[in-house]
Amino acid sequence: MGSRIATCFPFSVNCSMIKVTRLDGKEYFLNPHQIECIEVRPDTTLVMLSGKHHIVREEVDEVLSSIEAYRKRLSPPVAQE
Repeated sequence: MGSRIATCFPFSVNCSMIKVTRLDGKEYFLNPHQIECIEVRPDTTLVMLSGKHHIVREEVDEVLSSIEAYRKRLSPPVAQE
Protein backbone atom coordinates (compact mmCIF):
# COMPACT_ATOMS: atom_id res chain seq x y z
CA MET A 1 0.00 0.00 0.00
CA GLY A 2 1.34 3.48 -0.88
CA SER A 3 2.17 6.23 1.54
CA ARG A 4 -0.65 8.62 2.41
CA ILE A 5 1.84 11.48 2.26
CA ALA A 6 2.38 10.77 -1.42
CA THR A 7 -1.33 11.17 -2.14
CA CYS A 8 -1.67 14.55 -0.41
CA PHE A 9 1.82 15.87 -1.16
CA PRO A 10 0.85 18.38 -3.91
CA PHE A 11 -1.63 20.07 -1.58
CA SER A 12 0.58 20.23 1.49
CA VAL A 13 3.70 21.74 -0.07
CA ASN A 14 2.23 25.08 -1.04
CA CYS A 15 -0.83 25.25 1.16
CA SER A 16 -0.66 23.90 4.65
CA MET A 17 2.79 22.69 5.66
CA ILE A 18 6.41 23.70 6.17
CA LYS A 19 9.38 21.53 5.19
CA VAL A 20 11.83 20.43 7.89
CA THR A 21 14.74 17.97 7.96
CA ARG A 22 15.39 15.22 10.47
CA LEU A 23 18.88 14.82 11.84
CA ASP A 24 19.27 11.76 9.55
CA GLY A 25 18.63 13.99 6.50
CA LYS A 26 15.07 12.86 5.73
CA GLU A 27 12.85 15.79 4.73
CA TYR A 28 9.22 15.90 5.72
CA PHE A 29 6.39 18.38 6.20
CA LEU A 30 4.67 19.65 9.35
CA ASN A 31 1.59 21.74 9.93
CA PRO A 32 2.93 24.95 11.56
CA HIS A 33 -0.41 25.53 13.27
CA GLN A 34 0.32 22.44 15.38
CA ILE A 35 3.64 23.72 16.73
CA GLU A 36 3.25 24.69 20.38
CA CYS A 37 6.82 25.86 20.95
CA ILE A 38 10.37 25.58 19.65
CA GLU A 39 13.17 24.55 21.99
CA VAL A 40 16.94 24.60 21.54
CA ARG A 41 18.61 21.77 23.48
CA PRO A 42 21.11 22.14 21.58
CA ASP A 43 19.26 20.76 18.52
CA THR A 44 16.14 22.56 17.37
CA THR A 45 13.16 20.71 18.79
CA LEU A 46 9.60 21.41 17.63
CA VAL A 47 7.07 20.57 20.34
CA MET A 48 3.67 19.86 18.85
CA LEU A 49 0.28 20.45 20.46
CA SER A 50 -0.05 16.66 20.67
CA GLY A 51 3.08 16.54 22.84
CA LYS A 52 5.18 14.88 20.14
CA HIS A 53 8.72 16.23 19.68
CA HIS A 54 10.40 16.64 16.29
CA ILE A 55 14.17 17.22 16.35
CA VAL A 56 15.23 18.97 13.15
CA ARG A 57 18.44 20.14 11.46
CA GLU A 58 17.15 23.65 10.80
CA GLU A 59 18.13 26.46 13.14
CA VAL A 60 15.33 28.25 15.01
CA ASP A 61 15.60 31.27 12.68
CA GLU A 62 15.13 29.02 9.63
CA VAL A 63 12.01 27.43 11.12
CA LEU A 64 10.60 30.84 12.02
CA SER A 65 11.31 32.11 8.49
CA SER A 66 9.49 29.09 7.04
CA ILE A 67 6.49 29.78 9.27
CA GLU A 68 6.53 33.46 8.29
CA ALA A 69 6.65 32.57 4.58
CA TYR A 70 3.81 30.09 5.11
CA ARG A 71 1.66 32.75 6.78
CA LYS A 72 2.38 35.22 3.97
CA ARG A 73 1.11 32.63 1.48
CA LEU A 74 -2.14 32.46 3.45
CA SER A 75 -2.66 36.22 3.68
CA PRO A 76 -4.03 38.13 0.74
CA PRO A 77 -1.84 41.01 -0.45
CA VAL A 78 -2.59 44.35 1.20
CA ALA A 79 -3.68 47.03 -1.25
CA GLN A 80 -1.29 49.96 -1.47
CA GLU A 81 -2.92 53.39 -1.33
